[in-house]
Amino acid sequence: MKHIPLLDLKLQYQSIKPEIDSVIRRIVDEQNFIMGEDVKLLESEIAAYCGTKFGIGVTSGTDALILAIKGVGIKSGDEVITTPFTFMATGSAISSVGAIPVFCDIDPKTYNIDPEKIEEKITAKTKAIIPVHLYGQCADMDRILEVARKNNLKVIEDDAQAIGATYKGRKSGSFGDVGCISFFPSKNLGAFGDGGMVVTSDEVLAEKIATLRVHGSRKRYIHEMIGTNARLDNLQAAILRVKFKHLDSWTKKRQANAATYNRLLEVAGIKTPYVPEYNTHVYHQYVIKVDSKRRDSLVELLNKSGVESRVYYPIPLHLQKCYDSLGYRKGDFPVSEDSAASTLALPVYPELTEEDISSVAKIIKSAL
Repeated sequence: MKHIPLLDLKLQYQSIKPEIDSVIRRIVDEQNFIMGEDVKLLESEIAAYCGTKFGIGVTSGTDALILAIKGVGIKSGDEVITTPFTFMATGSAISSVGAIPVFCDIDPKTYNIDPEKIEEKITAKTKAIIPVHLYGQCADMDRILEVARKNNLKVIEDDAQAIGATYKGRKSGSFGDVGCISFFPSKNLGAFGDGGMVVTSDEVLAEKIATLRVHGSRKRYIHEMIGTNARLDNLQAAILRVKFKHLDSWTKKRQANAATYNRLLEVAGIKTPYVPEYNTHVYHQYVIKVDSKRRDSLVELLNKSGVESRVYYPIPLHLQKCYDSLGYRKGDFPVSEDSAASTLALPVYPELTEEDISSVAKIIKSAL
């Protein structure tokens, strides 16, 4: 059997090589690397795509979260509610400003934060909620926004994995006070290195975040606040603008691949992704759930058979050593812990063939 990686960026590059090579040569010829016209154009294009008024290009999805958290006024000692079933960046961004992540368990069907469990986590110190649109579909934003408005909380969407996903017809990133996008190379819209963007329709907040990303300066050498160097570079922006033109077609191919998996894996012992009727899923990852006693052996078998599979995320944030001081224990968030022990991601990238998907499904069904 041929090797099937979890993601094959070489195939993606080959499909758009002339376009990519052309813009790289242009930026090199121009020698305009920091900020620049392509950054401005990408910001306006992504903002329009997400249904927001403003986009602020930054160095990474993590920096997008950090600047958004600072932008909405979160300070040391404040509490921010989020999910423990996510990549570390969600928690570390909160911790990086001295705030305290307060974890809330997830919905067992979507793996997103359970909005019915948020309110019980709110205290006098709570200032914001960060829902994560995990794997490529939105959390239940109506209920989350209802809880936030009732308790005067800010909402920061972690949209790192879900650019283009919709909830009740609206794009991810457009619901909260601010949305945070990652352009890490493996994302559905990925750069040739790190990159990210903050999107918002709040003009004052957009201006503050844009100032924070350039050492707190609007005018050179005049610093209004303590900021950092978090600028998206012009080369990455130019590459992303080429890829952005293909994003929707790539998403449709991911969705078609997911539909093929769903059909082939409709057997006992396998839970395929659940998508509520009000959501569209962009399948940054195609994640299935199996018996936790068999998950690790299935991942090992797939990898030995030439199919790269991966576990996202094997240890929830509340059980990470770096958060020992928060006092959480195993059993505190049973749905997150069960999901961490029983889920695995399969290749779903646009360039997969139906034959590839059939081969993957055959291995899984024979193993289970």
